[in-house]
Amino acid sequence: MTKIDCSTGGLNRRSLLTAGLAMPAVLSLPRGAQAQVTMTLGHNAAAGNPRWIAADKFGELLKERTNGRLAVRVAGAEQLGNEQSLLTSLRTGAVDMTVNSQGSTSALLPELAALGLPFLFPTSADAFKVLEGPIGGELDQRFAKIGMVPLGWWDNGIRHITNSKRPIVKPADLKGLKIRTPPDPMTIDIFQALGAGTEQISFGELYVALQQGVVDGQENPLVNIASSKLFEVNKFISLSAHKWECSPFLMSQITWMRLSPADREVVKATAKDAGELQRKLFLDAETKFAAEFRANPKLQVNDADMAAFREASAKVYDTWKTKPFGDFVDRLAKAAKG
Repeated sequence: MTKIDCSTGGLNRRSLLTAGLAMPAVLSLPRGAQAQVTMTLGHNAAAGNPRWIAADKFGELLKERTNGRLAVRVAGAEQLGNEQSLLTSLRTGAVDMTVNSQGSTSALLPELAALGLPFLFPTSADAFKVLEGPIGGELDQRFAKIGMVPLGWWDNGIRHITNSKRPIVKPADLKGLKIRTPPDPMTIDIFQALGAGTEQISFGELYVALQQGVVDGQENPLVNIASSKLFEVNKFISLSAHKWECSPFLMSQITWMRLSPADREVVKATAKDAGELQRKLFLDAETKFAAEFRANPKLQVNDADMAAFREASAKVYDTWKTKPFGDFVDRLAKAAKG
């Protein structure tokens, strides 16, 4: 059996993919012994990000709870490819699990983007309350149709705007700025409604794009702005809170079907515990970085006029209610209102 260095310094995309394809998932063991299964989990978060920490913890717990019979090779920071390629690999079974962003995943499940309707959820807790009800169950069924099994909903936070030019207080301040968005139609619609130009750039390439002026700014939760050091190239941080996003933790349906019913339960329970850790870490980090950014004399942090942003982006709701899944958008909006 080929051994893989699972430390952050020992992983690279080629070695993991080569080893993953070359190594059989089930090893030959004496009769009566249970085979070891090694799975891959890819994501795009930087080291220190709550997604990175929780993904590693998931692997540790699963190995511990199965006495090493179920193991996970975790590769973050796009070591196995960007989010779009990870999703493709997930559907073919080349990658077993991924914690992906809402925006990228919505390319395969368009309804998922509706979770990011402008100002739909005031807090992450409000969003999770909805996802843990009938809306979440409906999304589970829709994921099954595209070959994916949701293991949980991780937090990707309330999002804010950064840029290199000026404070953004009102939507009019975005005029003439080019804002990077994920490949998410909801985010694109929001920023076009606000009057900004948009461009889609892979998250792994975002720092350099901001540094070189390919785009003027971007939008992300404070955790991602901090862990990827985007504040180094965007000194203006405007707290707009224009939308919330999740990070769905997904397993390939191919991998899921290979697991025994008992192992599926262990995986689900472990994913739940890792998800709770990620949510807590994310919330704690958001509070921490909000204070640190305001205290940093090199940065300019301002509160945006949220009433003006709400008014300017309200038409996005009307646009999304006309989509083929407009009935889902209606149910989601009603659920969010309680």
